[in-house]
Amino acid sequence: MVKVEVMKVPTHGEMNWTVSGAKAKLSEVMERAQSAPQTITRNGKPSVVVVSAEEWQRKTGRSGSLAEFLLESPMRGADLDLERQHDEPRDPAL
Repeated sequence: MVKVEVMKVPTHGEMNWTVSGAKAKLSEVMERAQSAPQTITRNGKPSVVVVSAEEWQRKTGRSGSLAEFLLESPMRGADLDLERQHDEPRDPAL
């Protein structure tokens, strides 16, 4: 029995590619990723998403320090009770 994989080339509105389709059309995948994320599927399930470098930077870039985040928190000054519990340690079963 011979297994045949159908290579589906996305049309203008589609953003899903098979692994073999993405390999065959890598330049096109990269070009389309400049305007919209491109999903590459393996065995019919989403495996990876290709996005532009600009989009990646926008999603992963830092926008301040942890101290700034905490100072700007809406929970600042909410008078939360954050006292640690002083329970006895558990006796682990060895």
